[in-house]
Amino acid sequence: MALAKKHGKKYVKAVAAYNPNQFYTPAEGIKTLRAVNYVKFDATVEIHMKLGVDPRHADQNVRGVTQLPAGTGKVKKVLVFALGDKAIEAEKAGADYVGIDEYIKQIDEGWFDFDTAIATPDMMQRISKIARKLGPRGLMPNPKNGTVTMDVAQAVKEVKAGRVEFRVDKTGLIHVPIGKMSFTDEQIQQNLSALLNDIVRAKPTGAKGQYVQSVTMCSTMSPGVKLELASALSLKVS
Repeated sequence: MALAKKHGKKYVKAVAAYNPNQFYTPAEGIKTLRAVNYVKFDATVEIHMKLGVDPRHADQNVRGVTQLPAGTGKVKKVLVFALGDKAIEAEKAGADYVGIDEYIKQIDEGWFDFDTAIATPDMMQRISKIARKLGPRGLMPNPKNGTVTMDVAQAVKEVKAGRVEFRVDKTGLIHVPIGKMSFTDEQIQQNLSALLNDIVRAKPTGAKGQYVQSVTMCSTMSPGVKLELASALSLKVS
């Protein structure tokens, strides 16, 4: 029988500082999250959602991208698989790495010093040989999330500005970072609103019953704060 996970003293103290069974409005949830955040670094704020879908069925998959208005709080490294004029466009847009064969070789040897990979459509056949290396890490370019495109400059700018991908896992959960604890309450609410709106819009045709079943907010290593569904899903930020 597996042993129950033992939490440290700081985590236990944080849990004791609030009611983990209470549901909070987004504004209350952010304040509560600040109260239970105990790490000394700038922790990432995360959203964890339970959806009423069965991802084993193709018509119940949920996947998309969100442009976070306040950004992610992280400088993302972008690799662009492109040649010629498109490579020049990617470099001018701020891509950190641009090329094809040298990066295919490096990735095949275990290099993954980037957060997002973008490719022009004509490069996809060439990078298919490393799909098994990129796929499990969520780094394989995909037209569904805008990372296979001829407009590489726009794609690079969006990633740098705060675009994040969301994707339901096999248990029906979605996990997405929406900023940092150093953000203002308003910035966190802006990003939360953008994410929830896009996930609601991505509701698949095969979803039955209640689509969004729970929304929980936490920061790195902190306990989770449950959000009221009605107030979270109706959140509007000017």
